[in-house]
Amino acid sequence: MNRIISPSLLSANFTQLIRDINLVEELGVKRLHLDVMDGHFVPNLTFGPFIIEDIRKITSCHLETHLMIENPNRYIKDYAKAGSDTIIIHHEASSDIIKDLSEIRNLGKFAGIAINPDTSYNVVEKYLNYLDYILIMSVYPGFGGQSFILDTLEKMKSIVELTKKSDIKIGVDGGVNLSTINDIYSTGIDITIIGSALYGATNIKKRYSDLINGTS
Repeated sequence: MNRIISPSLLSANFTQLIRDINLVEELGVKRLHLDVMDGHFVPNLTFGPFIIEDIRKITSCHLETHLMIENPNRYIKDYAKAGSDTIIIHHEASSDIIKDLSEIRNLGKFAGIAINPDTSYNVVEKYLNYLDYILIMSVYPGFGGQSFILDTLEKMKSIVELTKKSDIKIGVDGGVNLSTINDIYSTGIDITIIGSALYGATNIKKRYSDLINGTS
């Protein structure tokens, strides 16, 4: 299986953002993960559409924007306009999931849904016709550097099985590192979101190679 890694820019050095984006692009990265937090849905605050607009100007990578925010319907247009390619809403935060996913697609973007570790995998079944991407949270959202929740491996297997006849990409976000990445990809998922385990390495080039190849 061809492993796809989407580095989380939340773990990059924002004073050297162009450098950190260029670095992973040179390693072969084709997509970047942008964590948007509002301080309400999750107990942390990050950046908004203006930062994404600036990131869009400096990279041709696919930008997947993960909205960890309440009432995402209010902001979907803003994040689409800013240059996001995929927009991911949380199942736990949306009051009308079908409407929100449909709006994302109507704006010409790929529609994604994220589910928290304590949310059952089968909640996504009714939305399969509206989805391009499912993001499985393997930690509780809000902070980087958390430990991987082992129980989510079974959820990954279940969602892979559920979507095997659909053209839906499956991503995993949280606690992905050299110790967990092989077990994660063995479930059949497509994409891992990696933040501190990549950008926190002394040698990012070697770490990326090790993660892609599953070696330590």
